[in-house]
Amino acid sequence: MSAAPLASYPALRMRRLRQADWTRRLVRESRLAPSDLIWSVIVHDGEGRVPVASMPGVQRLSVAEAAKAAREAKALGIPAIAVFPHVDGGEKNAVGSKAADPDGLIARAVKGMKDAAPEVGIMCDVALDPFTDHGHDGVIEAGRILNDATIERLVAQGLMQARAGCDILAPSDMMDGRVGVLRTALEAAGLQDTLIMSYAAKYASAFYGPYREAIGSSKLGTGSADNPADKATYQMDAANSDEALREVALDIAEGADMVMVKPGMPYLDIVRRIVDAFSMPTFAFQVSGEYAMIMAAAQNGWLDEDRAVLESLTAFKRAGCAGVITYFAPRAARLLEA
Repeated sequence: MSAAPLASYPALRMRRLRQADWTRRLVRESRLAPSDLIWSVIVHDGEGRVPVASMPGVQRLSVAEAAKAAREAKALGIPAIAVFPHVDGGEKNAVGSKAADPDGLIARAVKGMKDAAPEVGIMCDVALDPFTDHGHDGVIEAGRILNDATIERLVAQGLMQARAGCDILAPSDMMDGRVGVLRTALEAAGLQDTLIMSYAAKYASAFYGPYREAIGSSKLGTGSADNPADKATYQMDAANSDEALREVALDIAEGADMVMVKPGMPYLDIVRRIVDAFSMPTFAFQVSGEYAMIMAAAQNGWLDEDRAVLESLTAFKRAGCAGVITYFAPRAARLLEA
């Protein structure tokens, strides 16, 4: 005897809305567009493009190539670029002095990109780790990251970036109080229109490894007195969720215009909680480790690269993100427009 038909429950046939492409598109809840993307770009002080071994498809760009990337972003409808520096070892020291250099790599890259495509927003990390010889985000004394001494240097760095033409400052260090001090300094300097997107919930994650190679910050983790083994004393514990809401609330109160969760996909629950609690423009960073995992699996033939890229990015929108910082931005924009 055959199973009872579903005729008595006709309204429960959920597959009706999935049966054709046009119906699936018509009822789609979350939509990804190039305007949702911020392109994460690494710049270097040499010529041309230099591949990053751990991130297939990602290259360090010269200042001239970064300007070309800005024009490419404009053409693809990508609204903003997040720029990160690869700094030669000889330019680094214990306090990251070069971070605030008005003639340094970041200042020249920002000016070049804004000249090439002024319509494209430029976001800069306010962080010392690319510039320190120990790879940490702050000033170290007897193995301890000094909060207030670090903030002084971050403010100098942020003011330099804003004066160079940066549109969004993104303090990523996780020092207490840095958003408020930076906002006050911007106001005092007549730079009140500069946006702040705080790394409000940045976790001490294992997913940052390829990025550290990309920016040349590979010394982190020696465990010596001058170089603590990890960033657990100032970045968040991966097990914590309520703490993220407290961090976000503080950054909003201190003057952040937008907030960010980092890493991305392993922390979509954090994104959702922040969006629900604050109704604040909330972004996530699809970090280097997330990028590398997708690319490695695709290159081994274990998944469809294009589909995985778009599915992963759509997940951020489904979780409530206003946008995503990602190394996949130009590829995703082309796929979306195809």
